[in-house]
Amino acid sequence: MTKTETTQPPRESHLRSLLKGFTWRIIATTTTTTIAYFVTGEVGDALTIGGIEFVGKIFIYYLHERAWQLAPRGTVRKILKS
Repeated sequence: MTKTETTQPPRESHLRSLLKGFTWRIIATTTTTTIAYFVTGEVGDALTIGGIEFVGKIFIYYLHERAWQLAPRGTVRKILKS
């Protein structure tokens, strides 16, 4: 093993990224649905808004996580030090 391989933590699996996205979406969508209910006063509208938000943002979160996995660890730190 090279020094780089021993100092970098393992990359996250696709399943772990999906599970993180899913659990976060439950928390965030509950918040959005609650806010939508207080704004609209309608349970149906709040659930519709929450449902659309859940599906759309879990997909976007997954893509975001996978994009970060493409960046070698330490890259951002190197850019900020420049």
